[in-house]
Amino acid sequence: MANFYEDVIKNDPRFNSTKCINDVNLLEPVTRALVQQIIAAAAEQGVALMVFETFRSQARQQQLFNQGVTELRTVGVHNYGLACDIVKNVGGEPSWDGSFAVLGELAHANKMIWGGDWGHPEVKHTFYDWDHVQRCTVAMQPQLFAGTWYPADDYNPYL
Repeated sequence: MANFYEDVIKNDPRFNSTKCINDVNLLEPVTRALVQQIIAAAAEQGVALMVFETFRSQARQQQLFNQGVTELRTVGVHNYGLACDIVKNVGGEPSWDGSFAVLGELAHANKMIWGGDWGHPEVKHTFYDWDHVQRCTVAMQPQLFAGTWYPADDYNPYL
C-alpha cells in the first residue's frame, strides 16, 4: 500500500533518530496543512503556538520511556506522519505552562483528534496528552500500526 509513510517517512535518513524532530515536511500533507491552520488560527486569537515535534522514531520513543518522560513504550501515530505536538511559543521558546484548551478547540475545528480528549470529550480518560493532535482516531490506530490502513485525503476522524 503506497502512502506517505511508505514513500517518504520510511525513506528519510532520520527514520531511526533519537533526536526531537520538528520538521513539518515529515507530516503527511493534509495533516501538515491542518497543523498550519491551527497555528494560524491561534495567532489570530493572540495565542502564539509552535510545532514542537512531528515525526518520532521508535528509538526516540524508547529513549523517552527510559527517561520516564512518557508512559508509552511503543511509538504511536507520530511515527506515521499523522501526529504533531504543538506547544506555546514564549519568546521563541517552547512552553507547556497553562491551559491547552485553545489547542483542543482548534484541533476539533480542523478535524484533528486532540490528546486532551482523544475525540471523546464526554469520556473520562486515563491518559492525556495536552499538546498532541493527530489525524487518526484511537479506534483506527491498530489498522494504521498493522499497515492495513492509512487515511485518504478526505478522511474525517469525526465521521
